[in-house]
Amino acid sequence: MPILSPRRSARRASAMALATALATALATALVLTPGAAPATASAPATAFHVLRPSAHPVELRSRPRPLAVSYTYGGERRTLDDFLARTGTNGFVVLDAKDGQDIVAERYTDATRATRFQSWSVAKSFTSAAVGVAVGEGRIRSIDEPVTAYLPELAGSGYDGVSIRDLLRMSSGIRWTEGRDVPRVQAAANRGASLRRIAARQERGREPGSRFEYASMNSFVLAWLVTAATGVPYERYVESRIWRPAGMASTARVDADGRGDSRGYCCYHATDRDFARFGLLYLRGGRAGGRQVVPASWVAESTRPSSAANPRYGLHWWLGGDGGRDFMAAGFGGQYVYVSPEHQVVIVRSARSTARPDQDEAVAAFRAAAAEVARTRHP
Repeated sequence: MPILSPRRSARRASAMALATALATALATALVLTPGAAPATASAPATAFHVLRPSAHPVELRSRPRPLAVSYTYGGERRTLDDFLARTGTNGFVVLDAKDGQDIVAERYTDATRATRFQSWSVAKSFTSAAVGVAVGEGRIRSIDEPVTAYLPELAGSGYDGVSIRDLLRMSSGIRWTEGRDVPRVQAAANRGASLRRIAARQERGREPGSRFEYASMNSFVLAWLVTAATGVPYERYVESRIWRPAGMASTARVDADGRGDSRGYCCYHATDRDFARFGLLYLRGGRAGGRQVVPASWVAESTRPSSAANPRYGLHWWLGGDGGRDFMAAGFGGQYVYVSPEHQVVIVRSARSTARPDQDEAVAAFRAAAAEVARTRHP
């Protein structure tokens, strides 16, 4: 069974349409330094914030070992090596967390370990984590409250009365078509528009909670909610509550709109090893460095089915299905942070290309890789 929602074809159409907007975005992997905003003659510099690394990064040890990974997909026997080459993979990391934190496979093509890859919608899972931390701190009283209790600016819009839960499970009910609307929003943000104003112009399309409808604007509203509820800008909250406590080793960039609001729905630029550390955080129930970073209850709730409307979607995390417990953050172009609790494995796949590999096949390949990591452990 596929990991994709019943609206699989719509998401694929969305991915194709999004490519139109990426010509004005940063579609290539970037190596960034704080305060240095790259710009070209064809694309303006994008506003961004820098997340500073932890003073005590989580150590990931390089312990490579041979992995002979094959899987069946579409009635054919295929290999992991073929999948990575065929899909234009630029970064790939496999982390064995069973008895430590061992990188057992790592490869880069036209990139290095220091490359900051564009996350695209993998960022949504970071936004979910920020909401969970705010709930744990009591800054957000309940995700069943209407978002307008914290963002009165959205009163009278399509978000009026919509619960935070319905934003997280992509059932806000706003009139939105991802493939048409997110390229426009992304291009507007790149030009310096305010995403708050765009959010306040959204209209109601259907009853909230009645249907799964993937809408990146929901994720921006959640990022804005974090800022309003905590009194701390979203990116600083993520840095102080998640990025540094989770032991990230490098700086990361988070893109913003014209007024400096982080987008929330996309655009973290980070190393694959730090994306792996994020997966490790969730694999270990929200713990890192001997402390609870994200509430364990939030990790559990956000990585299980959130609605009958789409049983393969949690709270801004995609689920493996088939009765499995695996889950993943997924982004445009085939950016993945895959977590296998069964095998205690985290897999990160990144690419510069805007071509989207078959997500069903990606899950099949990652499941096979995780099983091979478990099989090849020393007794």
